[in-house]
Amino acid sequence: MIKLRDLDKYVDSKYQRTFILKGIDLDIQQGEFVTIMGPSGAGKSTLMNIIGMLDEPSAGEFYFLDNPVHKLKERQKSEMHKHHIGFIFQAYHLIDELTVYENIETPLLYKGVKSAERKSMVAEMLDRFQMVAKKDLFPEQLSGGQQQLVGIARAIVGQPKLLLADEPTGNLHSEQGDEIMEIFKKLNDEGMTILQVTHSERCASYGKRTIRLVDGQVVSDQVSSIQNQA
Repeated sequence: MIKLRDLDKYVDSKYQRTFILKGIDLDIQQGEFVTIMGPSGAGKSTLMNIIGMLDEPSAGEFYFLDNPVHKLKERQKSEMHKHHIGFIFQAYHLIDELTVYENIETPLLYKGVKSAERKSMVAEMLDRFQMVAKKDLFPEQLSGGQQQLVGIARAIVGQPKLLLADEPTGNLHSEQGDEIMEIFKKLNDEGMTILQVTHSERCASYGKRTIRLVDGQVVSDQVSSIQNQA
């Protein structure tokens, strides 16, 4: 599904080149649940943003569903992102002026989904996350855990092939965090490919493979022998 070959991301200043990512070779298969870990500044979020087509590599090759992303025009990348990728952020990134219902509906509007179909897809998400009673509330009226549930519902309502989660439990207490991870595990069991960035070994234990970055380079890539059964 995802293939990175000799991928670099760097920033040039007058006298030197600073690498954020260097020589990344990575394959992620459809249906995997992969965690990226590493210290602050290791390049985790940058790698996530490149895979999510929110940022561009400086050099190297990136294939997504056999498409050479490094050769695509901006509009083609935007279409691919819109139709195949869901993104969940640590800071929720909900739209304050929109209700829960409208936040979840937003990606479907971008995709041009017809009204009746939108209604049924959003209703299914509200039902799945037990938020029917909160559909007319605004983000500021929700707890952090509830906001993150809305963020997840918004990310998966369009049935993306790939779900990217950047520190999805970073602002939540452990019980809420476990609830979010259980949702990810279930989505993965249903066939969704998930790539998460986290500092938490506990969150990583829900995945099936852990990639560790240090100074912009992959230093280990291990398949878990046991997954969290909590």
